Amino acid sequence: MPLMLKILSRTLASVAVIFGVTHALAAGIGADAEKAVSTLERIRDTGRIRIGYGDTAPFSYRLPDGQVVGYSIDLCRQVSETLRKQLGLASLQIDYVHRTPRNRVQLLNDGIIDIECNASTNTAERRRSAAFALSHFYASTRYVSLTRHGLQTVDDLRGRSVSVALGTVNVGQINELNRDRALNLSVVPADGLQAAFDLVEGGQVSAFAMDDVLLSAMIAASRQPQDFSLSRELVAALQPYGFMMRLGDDPFKDAVNAALAQIYRDPKMADLYRRWFEEPIPPSNITLHQPMSPRLQQALAKPREETGI
Repeated sequence: MPLMLKILSRTLASVAVIFGVTHALAAGIGADAEKAVSTLERIRDTGRIRIGYGDTAPFSYRLPDGQVVGYSIDLCRQVSETLRKQLGLASLQIDYVHRTPRNRVQLLNDGIIDIECNASTNTAERRRSAAFALSHFYASTRYVSLTRHGLQTVDDLRGRSVSVALGTVNVGQINELNRDRALNLSVVPADGLQAAFDLVEGGQVSAFAMDDVLLSAMIAASRQPQDFSLSRELVAALQPYGFMMRLGDDPFKDAVNAALAQIYRDPKMADLYRRWFEEPIPPSNITLHQPMSPRLQQALAKPREETGI
């Protein structure tokens, strides 16, 4: 290659490197600037808040007419109204985004939703990936099985098959129980709660391990509720539910918690709870007959962050 062409080639390569570095730096600065915009600032600037919901009656679910409802949704609507007033907005649009147990954290981290308003268990492991609001419910883990099999204890499951919903804490719970008690279980993962429940109904598995309140709702909504039984023995002890938010956005988390603390202490909170757990709920008008537990009463009276679980 002639000397002049070599010099020109090296010059162009240097320019390309410099341009690449500059472009990368600019992109990095742009990404950092985007991350620097807090959730509260974005809500104020856009007049919209994005709420994640699930298929989890009575906490959050969609009715046949398209309306998103539930205990968690009612709470998050009240939080949204408090934020609207604090931000000085004439109105605040709520955008509902469907989430699943498997993608909820990803949707938060990708900025698709601002807060997940459902029934997510607050554990130490999960707090490494998401921030949690003040607890709005407490649930234990049990299993559901067909009544005719007479299964009630953990030992009754020995050598049997148990379904679990991917993305839930129940996966780890049943695997730990299987290992610690040498149950020789066949653990069958399912993509969603209903899919895991259907495996029991269809006889493909002996049981489905899940939060007892959610199992109660699924049994009540089934075609033949008398065909199903909840285990007498717990699979895992009482754990709190909390609304999930992005890590590192303390102003938004603090604002949500302040709003919830006010809501929880309001005498109307008892009516809100009763509406979803002690009265008929749509669309099938099933009733869970689940009065507020002493643990939840205590938590609502003196709201505090859960850090020891």
